[in-house]
Amino acid sequence: MLPRLFHIGNFSLPTYGLLVATGVLIGLWISVRNSEKQGINGDDAWNLGILVVLAGILGAKILLIVNEWDSYSGNWRQIFSLNTLQSGGVFSGGLIGALLMAAWYLRKRHMPALRTCDGFAPGLAFGHVLGRFGCFAAGCCYGKHTDHFWGVTFTNPLANSWAGTPLNERLEPTQLIEAAAEFFNFVLLMWLLKRKKFDGQVFGAYLFLYGIARFFLEFIRGDPGRGSVFGGVLSGTQLIAIGLVLSGGLIWYLRPTPKVVLATATR
Repeated sequence: MLPRLFHIGNFSLPTYGLLVATGVLIGLWISVRNSEKQGINGDDAWNLGILVVLAGILGAKILLIVNEWDSYSGNWRQIFSLNTLQSGGVFSGGLIGALLMAAWYLRKRHMPALRTCDGFAPGLAFGHVLGRFGCFAAGCCYGKHTDHFWGVTFTNPLANSWAGTPLNERLEPTQLIEAAAEFFNFVLLMWLLKRKKFDGQVFGAYLFLYGIARFFLEFIRGDPGRGSVFGGVLSGTQLIAIGLVLSGGLIWYLRPTPKVVLATATR
């Protein structure tokens, strides 16, 4: 597609980086705005968002290195190479890193955890939409070979050089499918945020919906780097997706029971 927007001398602007950065900024703005509507202090929400983004980037890189340890173990310098720094990493690792940082900061600032997470969930989904468009432009996170009419063919040599994308071969458009799923999640979560009945309802829905979408999407992903478990039956990302689904379901299952108020009429 279009791995970089332009190239001047030694400087180039990767499309992926620009779209991810745009997604982060817009996602943060949405998250802070929603958090303020939930009664959360705006400054605390901004600080939380920035720390979560940094932790997410680090978590995505760490899981990428873990999943491709055979490649990195024999060459430690590759961990700090430009290719590793420019790569997006593994989103599931980023999500775990973001959740751990969020848990620490929420406890430190005594912020209502589930209510804050409700405010951030739609923004996270929207930011992921733009991130997947960035993946599509770069050719990374590509799908398996397909003969279906909706298959996409990458031809830019940079996609192959940077992400190992197969060229001149029809592939499943996994990036666009996930972007569509996350946009659906964003719209649904924004709708649910205005009608929620308990704290954690929106965040639990996000974990549940994204976990299901990512689990099934893994079956048509063709790129390496997500590890495998149970003898290759599932990818490491699918195992994490199952954990997300269970976590989201548990939040809903343990939701507060509405108090029944008995009114007595007086004459």
